Order: sequence, then C-alpha cells, then structure tokens
Amino acid sequence: METSKFDIADYLDSNEMIAEYLNVVLAEGNDSDVITAIGHIAKSIGMTKIAQETGLSRPSLYKALSDGAKPQFET
Repeated sequence: METSKFDIADYLDSNEMIAEYLNVVLAEGNDSDVITAIGHIAKSIGMTKIAQETGLSRPSLYKALSDGAKPQFET
C-alpha cells in the first residue's frame, strides 16, 4: 500500500476551516507555528493567487513562509 505525505493545506478547503486552524495555532502555538500556519493557508489558497494579489513574487512568498523562516513585520 502506497501512502502520501500528510499536508494540512489539502484540508483547508473553506474559510471556516482556515479560520478554525488559524485560531487554534494562535491560541496554542508560538511565533514560528503562526508563520508556518500562514504558509499552509497561503498554499491552500494558491501561492500564485496570493502573489498576484500582494505584488510579491512566488519565490519570495515561499521563502518568507517556509519552516524556520523569520519574516520581519514592519509598519
């Protein structure tokens, strides 16, 4: 029997699921977990769509939202 790697992004298929997932991570996770969760959410929506709507490149998004990334939030 062949199995595939679990990817949470495959299950974030509605706004309600995305909101619930993010709420749990915000309540129980740390900064790194939040960045990872945002990456999962972006992947579930589509990196190309996110890139087009934000004006960022896909490679920049992948880098900023990868595991272990430490993006800076400046105002």
